[in-house]
Amino acid sequence: MSTTNTSNGLATRPDEGTIVTMGFGSLQSFEFMQRTARMFSSSSMVPTAYRAQVLKKFQDDKGNWQERWEENPSALPNCMIALNMSQRMNADPLMIMQNLHAIEGRPSWSSQFIIAAINSCGRYSPLRFDMVPGEEIEASCTTWDGWGKNKKAVVTTVRVVNVSCVAWAIELATNTRLESPKVSMEMAVNEGWYGKNGSKWQSMPDLMLRYRSAAFFGRIYAPELLMGLPSAEEARDIIDVTPQADGSFAMDPVNTTSPQAPARASTAEDVHEKPSYPADQFATNIAGSWKTAIKSGKKTPDQIIAMAESKHPLTDAQKDEVKGLPALIMREVEKEAAAAATTAGPVITYATVADKLRKAEDVDLLDAAADLIGEVADAGQRAELAAIFDSRTAELRG
Repeated sequence: MSTTNTSNGLATRPDEGTIVTMGFGSLQSFEFMQRTARMFSSSSMVPTAYRAQVLKKFQDDKGNWQERWEENPSALPNCMIALNMSQRMNADPLMIMQNLHAIEGRPSWSSQFIIAAINSCGRYSPLRFDMVPGEEIEASCTTWDGWGKNKKAVVTTVRVVNVSCVAWAIELATNTRLESPKVSMEMAVNEGWYGKNGSKWQSMPDLMLRYRSAAFFGRIYAPELLMGLPSAEEARDIIDVTPQADGSFAMDPVNTTSPQAPARASTAEDVHEKPSYPADQFATNIAGSWKTAIKSGKKTPDQIIAMAESKHPLTDAQKDEVKGLPALIMREVEKEAAAAATTAGPVITYATVADKLRKAEDVDLLDAAADLIGEVADAGQRAELAAIFDSRTAELRG
């Protein structure tokens, strides 16, 4: 039965004259959404999380970088979720996919999208930011070093210029100025955002202050525009804290990266948020301690990946290389066994020695063949070969 698709997420059935919308309410709506999602998953213009096939890089046995296409089983469900979000928000599906990221399994918006949604909704004047310079202060935060049972709390003291930012806009219906809560560098340090590995709060604080204050503004005054989802920066910086005896708060180690916790998928925004694992350090570790740990059975590839990402995020190619270590180790073991067998020489059998004894054309060749009799394992066969040797000796000496 044919259908005609329209740009607003509808399909008409010419033979019935009815309109089918994408959604989960009926079989026709669900099938329509699946077809649309499959079309988006085949596009190269959507982010990796939505693509049916992703290009993976890996190193072969000779150390050369190769590429292969792999299936992404989450692509179709991710596209359907994005289509559902776009329909509920009356927004373009591609725009939703470009700005909806999954951080630790939580869907979250890019900060640019939040600012654009507020500016284009027609209820407020364009979002503005009041930056207030402050004094240099000394602040401390608690971070966690190591992983698993070896995780230790580390209290770090830093000196920062306590700049603060407030996002504001005029509500057009009432001509009222609306302001976000104040976000400051002291807050970023105390909440643990500043001290995280690869944190942009250290390298571009002015931008992060604006992003965070804009997210606060949207969550307070326009949560319906954001569908209740946080910004990508918020999701990345979310930590659980525990009250301390002195009234301060410390980060909860339970939610930090551990070998048992699955590593999260990288997004396009993450690439700019944290530096990847240094290539030279990675090459040293994978050829040394990591390979030794997997070969001895002390660690699995997933545990190695979790341990490495507690310091620096690994690229997809680096993860593939770690996961390929067991196969590489097996090939090396097989090569060593083959080399040992070659060095040991061919196995001496009864048939081999008997053939050499019978074909010997002179006494010298007969004596050389007789030297092999002792290499035959079976005593009875050695006795038979000795008898052949005696017979051939008598024959050659006439």
